[in-house]
Amino acid sequence: MSDLPIDLVKKFQMEQSSYAGIDGGKINYCRRLINPELSGTIPVLLFLHGAGERGDDNCKQLFHGAAEIISWCKRNRKKVLLLFPQCPEGQQWVNTPWNALKHSIPEESEYMKLAMEMLTSEVSKSKADPSRIYIVGISMGGFGVWDAISRDPFRFAAAFPVCGGGDIAQAGKLTDIPILTFHGEIDSVVPTSRTRDMVAAICRENGKRITYTEVPGCDHNSWSYAFGKDESWQWLFSQSK
Repeated sequence: MSDLPIDLVKKFQMEQSSYAGIDGGKINYCRRLINPELSGTIPVLLFLHGAGERGDDNCKQLFHGAAEIISWCKRNRKKVLLLFPQCPEGQQWVNTPWNALKHSIPEESEYMKLAMEMLTSEVSKSKADPSRIYIVGISMGGFGVWDAISRDPFRFAAAFPVCGGGDIAQAGKLTDIPILTFHGEIDSVVPTSRTRDMVAAICRENGKRITYTEVPGCDHNSWSYAFGKDESWQWLFSQSK
């Protein structure tokens, strides 16, 4: 990493916080309200990081995604509350192998449950707009996005999973939520078929609100392409329930 984790907190002007779960446990997260001086209601973006950013430093989860999101919101004068929870080492947002060709939705993981509780708490105390809650994730976090929208498809205004995978049996629940998804053509970590199969399953259920881009010649880091496109963020922040 070119930036030390602690430098990322300062660089992105994040506030480090933690949430104590209803049934015990704790999750660290970073938060920032972008453009607080602007009028209007507050949309929320929840970002689920990948496996490489796990830990307990409450910093490393900012390594991918934060720069592009903040830059776009600043340039386009968008007010938004950013939430970046961190999953500890040895834990996963979704308890399933990343290289498997399919999985059935498992029991909700401890840290996914905590992240969702934290989101509820932040929306309430920040008086955020419940009709504009967005969820974004990469790799392990991409699995997390598919998992979250499968469990509660009416909670989110839009979803942006990158190089993840979900349970195709849940596709019938996902026909009405706007989804923008990306995967590298030659992903060597998470099989490209994981996203292809989710898209195909949703389309079979007559879902028409999903857009898929398969990045030619790209390995696992398809988020670099997905997040580098202004159109991705323009699309995301234009969605509402």
